[in-house]
Amino acid sequence: MTFTTPLKENSISIMLLGSGELGKEVAIEAQRLGIEVIAVDKYEYAPAQLVANEAVVVDMQDREALLEVIKRYKPNYILPEVEAISIEALFDAEELGFHVIPNAEAVNKTMNRKNIRRFAAEDLSLKTSKYFFVKTLDELKEAADKIGFPCVIKPVMSSSGHGQSIAKSANNIEKSFEIAQEARGDASELIVEEFIKFDYEITLLTARNEKETIFCEPIGHIQQDGDYVQSWQPMPMSDVALQKAQDIAKAVTDGLGGRGIFGVEFFVKGDEVYFSELSPRPHDTGMVTLITQSQSEFALHLRAVLGLPLNYTFFSPGASGAYKAKSESKAPIIEVPDWAFTTHSFVRVFGKPESHKGRRLAVSLVIDDDVEVAKAKAKEIADSINDK
Repeated sequence: MTFTTPLKENSISIMLLGSGELGKEVAIEAQRLGIEVIAVDKYEYAPAQLVANEAVVVDMQDREALLEVIKRYKPNYILPEVEAISIEALFDAEELGFHVIPNAEAVNKTMNRKNIRRFAAEDLSLKTSKYFFVKTLDELKEAADKIGFPCVIKPVMSSSGHGQSIAKSANNIEKSFEIAQEARGDASELIVEEFIKFDYEITLLTARNEKETIFCEPIGHIQQDGDYVQSWQPMPMSDVALQKAQDIAKAVTDGLGGRGIFGVEFFVKGDEVYFSELSPRPHDTGMVTLITQSQSEFALHLRAVLGLPLNYTFFSPGASGAYKAKSESKAPIIEVPDWAFTTHSFVRVFGKPESHKGRRLAVSLVIDDDVEVAKAKAKEIADSINDK
């Protein structure tokens, strides 16, 4: 465990539990308001730690160690930014009077696909794909037969698409079971889902400060192996489908309660909308809001946490493209061509201290009145980046 000097007394402070690229943007927004930031992660020099007041390295799944960090720094707000956290420590912190965002029970429900799916489908009666939870290979085979092929297989706890696969036939089941063991989290239980033949999928960023709830323009996105590679805003959709998505997002976020921004994911087919997943924090597909909105998802998250007004202006259609590492490095050097920087295109490099193949290291951002032009340009820039 590594500590630096505790914060000065009487300052407003936030503690980030998880300090990746999304947490880095939250930290920057907090610094703009003079808020102290304690960035916690399991490794040194995580992106948010590079711009925070204090950096702490600790095993965040160690209940006692994490609680010790919280009690030492006494933050006004605790912002979980990843799934791999001791939920027991968050409940302990709440009992001690600390403010967990959005709240410990909401984190508990959403960090595990089993909890959030049952909450949405069974408690709130929201429309979802058919699903089963399984623990063994035999149970997986039986569930897949009942749902039919293709079907989606995911660990109940994971991040960035790790451990997720699509089984196109019974011949793929054993391989999918093996892939699931690669999860960053708990692979002891899996969710088997009906494959919805959707037209597109969206993220609906939903912010609430316990006084009002607002929605950002819908964000379309493309995923590969369960992980985001490109997003754009707005995603064209019918008024009927958008209203259904907003109604569902409000129902589920009201049910979870608390403050902050929620990334609510949906599958859309025509005017039909299916709830998929939810993250009670800024969403990776929402990085596009860094250039499309007057208040990015990160700024809105902080405003919601502080109970501030959530009004914002949508500036321009835009797109983002994720750059993923092509090599292994202990100190990656990111190479971006000069032509990627124009009046309408930008690149954000996250500053991660190590890279491995497939790890997200940077993002391209482009605005254009034509969202299709923005998408093509963002992809072109992302494809032109290199690392070594």
